[in-house]
Order: sequence, then structure tokens, then C-alpha cells
Amino acid sequence: MAENKSPAKNFIRTIIDEHLENGKFDGRVHTRFPPEPNGYLHIGHAKSICLNFGLARDYQGKCNLRFDDTNPIKEEMEYIESIKRDVSWLGFDWGETEYYASDYFDQLYQFAIKLIKKGKAYVDDLSAEQIREFRGTLTKPGKNSPFRDRDVDENLAMFTAMKNGDLPDGSHVLRAKIDMTSPNMNMRDPVLYRILHASHPRVSNDWCIYPMYDFAHGQSDSIEHITHSICTLEFEAHRPLYDWFLDELEIYHPQQIEFARLSLTYTVMSKRKLLQLVADKHVSGWDDPRMPTISGLRRRGYTAQSIRDFSERIGVAKSDNIVEIEFLEHCLREDLNKRSLRVMGVLKPLKVIIDNYPDDTFEELEAVNNPEDERAGTRKIPFSKVLYIEQEDFMEDPPKKFFRLAPGREVRLRYAYFIKCVDFVKNETTGEITEIHCTYDTDTSKKVKGTFPVYLFASCMITCVGQGSRMVAASLDAGISGAVADMVGRKLKEAGRAFQAERFGDARPLLATIVREAPALPEGHELLGLTLYRLGRWKEAVDQLEAFRTLTDSTEQHPVLMDAHRALGRWRDV
Repeated sequence: MAENKSPAKNFIRTIIDEHLENGKFDGRVHTRFPPEPNGYLHIGHAKSICLNFGLARDYQGKCNLRFDDTNPIKEEMEYIESIKRDVSWLGFDWGETEYYASDYFDQLYQFAIKLIKKGKAYVDDLSAEQIREFRGTLTKPGKNSPFRDRDVDENLAMFTAMKNGDLPDGSHVLRAKIDMTSPNMNMRDPVLYRILHASHPRVSNDWCIYPMYDFAHGQSDSIEHITHSICTLEFEAHRPLYDWFLDELEIYHPQQIEFARLSLTYTVMSKRKLLQLVADKHVSGWDDPRMPTISGLRRRGYTAQSIRDFSERIGVAKSDNIVEIEFLEHCLREDLNKRSLRVMGVLKPLKVIIDNYPDDTFEELEAVNNPEDERAGTRKIPFSKVLYIEQEDFMEDPPKKFFRLAPGREVRLRYAYFIKCVDFVKNETTGEITEIHCTYDTDTSKKVKGTFPVYLFASCMITCVGQGSRMVAASLDAGISGAVADMVGRKLKEAGRAFQAERFGDARPLLATIVREAPALPEGHELLGLTLYRLGRWKEAVDQLEAFRTLTDSTEQHPVLMDAHRALGRWRDV
């Protein structure tokens, strides 16, 4: 279970406090998180998960994980497993309270029979299009179906025929008999059951009629003795129907409470649209790091704590609002700043040769793992004759306030020695500086204005990058030996480990793929291209991604490459 914090007061907690004070629900608090298993959960669901499980935690109650699996055409076991994985990763444990609406299909069927016998439900022969037509509009009342006044026995016989599979899909539905003139469209004889000859992920072909969400939802809450049914704001208009079913069936009655769903800038929150992105292969899958799914955020490097913190801090409101995505990223940075081990990295390496350092040897220096957490300890970083720094940290003819490396200038490498530039090598064709020659001084008592990290050691380049937009990536410390490279690799593979690059203080987490000697490998070109794209280095990103396409013999259009071309203002087909 997620750690306990002092909860912020909100209107839902006020309602629960009042219920506890007056003894409603016998002093119990029992919530549920009821996802439909028709896709992966996204960041909006995370808010609901944290709210429902958080209420149960803070009031020493229970929270069920219930799958509203009433539409077999769109539901898959893959989605069920992904939902359980995401809820667990966020830090919540539903224990023995894992339920499914399909567990209640027999009981829901009997509830429908009871409504028919009371004259509160009927079998309708109208088509879906005719039902919409008869329903009316917001300004025009609906009109009764010609089949609305069938007698109870005929309705029972026809509903039985629907259940037995004697009738084809779409030919009949079971509808509640409420009020076709109601100003609330949801109360105009809503459909309770439809015929659907489809295999269900859990009950196979046992049923060929399936309850609608509105009918299954409230009755499932009742069966599980939920006290507070927390829903998003679009279900406010459904609450009269929720109450009508429970009252007509004369069963246990939970309290439905609505809150505003999360809307996040620059973020698609429609599961239908996200499914289209996956189906059309615009992304590699539901867990693509560019996706706002919980699994996508996890792959991008978000921590469960940062998402829980975000969900708590945005609060619970009664009206719709939009949250800036930068606030989500802020919560992540705050969390990672406290826990992430620091590493050093470069995006555009520039070779540095220490002329007065011995060949074929190196020494290990001590570096702080996390200045925010003394318990994180220290790590060993290798110092050798060949180092790499960021290209922008050297200038041949620096301006007045440039305090990094330049000809004749001495700077200190973080956790290491002073180095002084004595020479440099240029590419004769391009004029680009390709190599710097320095001397080093072990006297660390001197004072200089320029101090910056040693980003990469020796000739073994290990690039640690993450896929996806809205992130920065960098290279990791590496040594001259394969043993050092293997050590870095093992560290990266540790579950849940996140790193922050010291050169890029606002770097997103670096949970990543290791690519040796990038960009010698095709994947290195792609990952470096994505990184450069995020940094706004459009031309370099284009070069890297086009190199990736060439090496992989790919003819597919790369969406980031297309965007980079647009940003450069020189669009062409690729």
C-alpha cells in the first residue's frame, strides 16, 4: 500500500465525514476502482486509482478492484492483466477484493427478471436507429415504443428467448420503463440488455446477452456493499438512473459521488483515440513512452511516487479544470531529485587527451551519488588519459563570461583534477574541433571559476537514452575496461532505478537502453535523434534519424523525423 500522508480536505472527504458522524453505512468506508478492460489505463485513471484507494487507506476501509467487463467485443485478458499491473505498480493492494461484473451475470439477470415482473422493464423490437429517433432530443420529448405495453408474460418469454440465443444480434433489447418525457435523457427508457453472440474473455460463450454499463455498474456496487461509489463528473446525469435501479430493485443502496476528471495539457485522454494510435501503428504499443498510459509513463521513467504526489496535489474538484503537464513533470523532478543517483553524461562528446597522464592506466575517484541524500553514499568513477566532455563546454575564442574550457584556460573537473588546455585539433574540411589536448594538475586547493563534470571517461562510450518525447537523455560514466561497462549495464537493469544527469540538471529520468559505441549501431542513431529532437537540435536530429533509416533499410516514415523537418521549415517526403 502507498505510504500514508496527511490527506488534503476535499468535498468527498467532507461527505464521508458526515456519513461517519451520523452512522450511515454503519461507520464503514468501502470504495472501488471499476475500470472497463478495453484498453490500458492512462494518467487520468491514475487520479481515480489514487483517490479511491487513498480514501480506503485513510479511513481504514476497503477498496475493491472490479472489472466492468460487460462488452466482450472490446475486452481482452491483456487489458485485465495490464490494469492489475498498473494498480499494483502505483503502490496499491486490493488483496482478496478482485471482482468482475461477469461474476454477477446470473444475479444481474435475476434483477432484470424482477423489473419485468414489476412492470418496470420490457423487451423492445425497435432497431438501434429507431430507438435513437424515438428518444427525442434535449428540447423535444421522446415518444413511447409501440412495444412498451407488452404484458409481463410476453416480456418474460421474449427475454428468455434472448438469453437462450434464439434471437439474432440487434433484433431485440430489454429496456427500463421509466419516462420518455423526462428532461434527463438517461431516464428515457434506457437499454438494460442487448443480444451479442460473442465470446467473453472470462465466461466464454455462456452468455449471449450482456448488461449495459449503467445497469451493471450500480447493481455491482450494491452486491459488493460499496459505501461510496466515486465517479467522474460525466456520470452526474446518470445518478438518477443509478438511484432508480437500486430503489426499484429494493436492494442495498450505495452513495454515488461525482468529481471532475483529470484534463492535462498536450495530452490525449480518450481511450478510443489512444487505441487508434496503437492500431494504426503510430506508436509501438500501449506502453510506448510517448503515450500517456501508466505503462508508457513508467517506461519513460516516471515513478509511482511522483504520480501519487501529482494526484494528491491537483486536488479533487466538482468542476472541470485543466492541469498543465509541466506540473506533472515538476512532481517527477521533485521526486527524482530526492532519490535518483547522479551520473555524468554528454550528448555531443568532444575528446580530451591528458598529455601528461600515463598511458594504459586509470584511477578511481570518489563521487557523491546524491547530494540530497547522504544515505545514497558514493561511487567510484574512473579517470584516465582519454576523457570526453560536452562540445559546448569548449570554445576556441570564448566571450568574456565563458568560464569553461578554452585555449590556455584551466578548469576543474567535478570530483577530479584541474585540467588546462594546451592545444586542440580541427577538422581541416569542416573546421570543427575534434580533439583537445590538456595537462592535468593534482593540486585541488586552487580556485578557478570553471568547474564542471567529467562526463565520459576513456574510449568505451556507453550511451544511456530513453525513447519518447518530453524527455532529455545523456551518456553515462564509463571506464576503459569492459568490466566498467558491464557494471554500468547491471546498474541500469536494476528494477525501478532512475538516474539524473549532472550536466543536465532538469533531465527527465534515464531508465534506458544501453547502446555501445553509439551511433555505430542503428539503434544509437534513432535514440540520439530522439534526444536531439527533444533538445530542439532539429538538423542534428534529422541527420541521426535519416542515418537510422539507412542502416535499417527502413522505408517507413518516422514521425519525429517528419516533425523535425517541419521545424526546420524544409519539409520533404521521407
